[in-house]
Amino acid sequence: MIEYAEYFFPSSDKETSIHVNTWKPDGEVRGVVQIVHGVAEYGFRYDRFARFLADHGFFVVADDHLGHGKSQKKDAPPLYFGEKDGWWYVVDDLLKIQEDTKAKYPDKPYILFGHSMGSFLSRSFLIRYPGKVDACILCGTGFPSAPVILGGKIVSGLEILRLGKKGYSKFADNLAFGAYNKKFAPNRTPVDWVSKSVENVDAYMADPMCGGNASLGLFRDMLTGLSYITKQKNIEKMNKEQPIFFIAGDQDPVGDMGEGVKKAAERFKQAGLRDVEMKLYKNLRHELLNEAEYEEVQNDILTWIERKI
Repeated sequence: MIEYAEYFFPSSDKETSIHVNTWKPDGEVRGVVQIVHGVAEYGFRYDRFARFLADHGFFVVADDHLGHGKSQKKDAPPLYFGEKDGWWYVVDDLLKIQEDTKAKYPDKPYILFGHSMGSFLSRSFLIRYPGKVDACILCGTGFPSAPVILGGKIVSGLEILRLGKKGYSKFADNLAFGAYNKKFAPNRTPVDWVSKSVENVDAYMADPMCGGNASLGLFRDMLTGLSYITKQKNIEKMNKEQPIFFIAGDQDPVGDMGEGVKKAAERFKQAGLRDVEMKLYKNLRHELLNEAEYEEVQNDILTWIERKI
């Protein structure tokens, strides 16, 4: 029987308690998988995937990032990392979880799984702390161009001057997430881009811990992270022997309908990483693990992990 537990630890921001979920398999632990969730969601949303992995012998750990789920900053709106260096607070929180979990299972393979914003955080982690994990799966990732990132920084910077980092800008929101949804017009909901599955989109909309108004500070922090992970000199800092598996829907606008995923994989190879694989799923959108075809995706991930460990 899978043993589910949760705990809190002090964030690197020295203000917030970070909520963490764990799933322990019944029997011997074969390895560890750390899940890094996306923007406007939370760790327990991966319960089905975590239980699937635990059923196959993996200890799974997934936190709620700063400003998400049960990790809410005091006197701050949801979806807000911090006044300064918020992106790096989250990355360092991931390190704390990795080190604490690795201490419990020191001889077991350690795999990082990052989805969407979590894939960008994971890429930041791989650059900043090379060699800390044995393999990484990057789900729903992308590779925005330098002009797009610069444009986002200018817009968010101007809006922060007007509204502050804790403020919400409909203009900035439309520029980011609205652009994703336009690719699926006419739209049934504001988040049609998230999934081909109507049931999943409706569940996302109904979940009080999903969606919401992202703060301008969060936008700015994400752009900081994107600027960091798309610089080739930074990509070259990664552990060259570490296996990487890119997975995405070929209808995922975050990955520019597959083109951004291909570009990211190619940049990893150019940086000297020797074991880079990629799979694009036909007609699927952003949340592969919540599409109707989720079992195929889960099995592909498990097969890849088992080959690598």
